[in-house]
Parts: sequence; structure tokens; C-alpha cells
Amino acid sequence: MPIYEYECGSCLHKFESIQKISDPLLTDCPECGKSTLKKLISAVGFQLKGTGWYATDFKGGARKPEQKSDPDKNSGSEPAPPKKKAGGCAGGTCGCAS
Repeated sequence: MPIYEYECGSCLHKFESIQKISDPLLTDCPECGKSTLKKLISAVGFQLKGTGWYATDFKGGARKPEQKSDPDKNSGSEPAPPKKKAGGCAGGTCGCAS
């Protein structure tokens, strides 16, 4: 059932009302009693009533696929050691191994 939001034109009282789509619009303000209610345009809200509806049916939306782990990355907390370049001196003093 849709949840409608109303505002009184006289006292500016705002409230929500759960109504069937076929129900007539409300006209009398519950606070001041005047017939100056207007239905507001607001975010869509509805309640699912009856049997067969579960609270988890529509929560979460589409699930994202799990990311595949990169085989080049180390699974531990330490970073992988740098790879040595081929043909370098491997001593690190000349800069070719860094």
C-alpha cells in the first residue's frame, strides 16, 4: 500500500498516511480540522502486506560479483619483493637492479 504525505494549507501540519490507491484523498487536517490538505509529491514509499512477503526479499539489490584475486599479488600483509631486471649487476649500487 502506498504511503502518501500531506500538508495542511492553514496550520502547515505535515503527516503521512497509508492508503489504498483506490481510497479518496484526505481533505480534513487532523490538527486544526480545516479542509485545506494537499497531497505532497515525495519519495515513493509502500508497504507490502499479506502472506508471502519477507523482509529480506528486496533488500540489498543486485549483488556484485566477488573480485578475483590477482596471482601476482601477495595475499599476506607484506608487499611482494621487487623483481630483478635481467642482465643487471644485481648489486644495487649502480641502480640497474632497483
